[in-house]
Amino acid sequence: MADNIIEDRSMKNTALILCCLFLGSCSSFFRAINYSPSIKVREISFLDEESTQNYQFYYSDTIGNEYLRELRQNYGLDTLTSNLPNEIEKIKAILHWSSNQWEHNGSNTPSKSDALNILKEAEAGKQFRCVEYGILAAASLNSIGIRARVLSLKTSDVEKIKFGAGHVVTEVYSNDYFKWIFIDPQFDVLPILNGVPLNAVEFQKAILVEKQNIELHNSKGKVEQESLDNYINWIGKYLYFFDVGFDQRIDFSVDKKGYDGKTKLMLVPLGVDNPTVFQREYKIDYCLYTNSINEFYANPKD
Repeated sequence: MADNIIEDRSMKNTALILCCLFLGSCSSFFRAINYSPSIKVREISFLDEESTQNYQFYYSDTIGNEYLRELRQNYGLDTLTSNLPNEIEKIKAILHWSSNQWEHNGSNTPSKSDALNILKEAEAGKQFRCVEYGILAAASLNSIGIRARVLSLKTSDVEKIKFGAGHVVTEVYSNDYFKWIFIDPQFDVLPILNGVPLNAVEFQKAILVEKQNIELHNSKGKVEQESLDNYINWIGKYLYFFDVGFDQRIDFSVDKKGYDGKTKLMLVPLGVDNPTVFQREYKIDYCLYTNSINEFYANPKD
């Protein structure tokens, strides 16, 4: 009888220990069964030669577009940015404003995925995903005459895992720096290395090579170290596959344009297979693929 009690207690203790180990390392457990992404930041490279393929990207008329004018005027974006000294401060102001329109909720989607509707539903108390932050920031920047596009990020194990394989941000074309700049309106951050704002690919490389020199900024200034470390440790895994729409126009009176029947261009690292499935079940049948950094980061044309 005593042996049975001891054995019973031993089994309960073992179960408790296993339970604690599971709860304490649930992220590792879910990664092990391919439910959540690997946190490893992998070295990647791309073609850096002159582009032989001139893909056409389409952007809104930022001045004459009635939709963007309504967004700009109804939400005071002119007033928000008109007295700021330069382009980068305007970008930071829109970034901060977009970040503060609702609290993040990764499960909610709007009835229509455009900035004005998203804002209307947010005002009614709804909360949305990273996708909606990216859409809002891009539209708001375009409304004040700064070219911006929605950028989708995907993990290296995008085809294998069940959840958390993607994140959505915004990239902005800076006429001051003559380059695309990464901003994350969900987290209100803009990465900078040695005084120069980074695009998504540059950000990924910096995390691997010069992590200690990266700064995160927003309209309030430099982000504190703890928040910087937490964000970099989180975002790194998503900086592997990158895709953008060919047609970034915010105009509901025109049909969206693509290329060879595809609506997006995906930048894929050299030596890596093109992903064709998202989170095991959703076909990626809307993308053309490229290994060329210059094709993906072509300067926007009016």
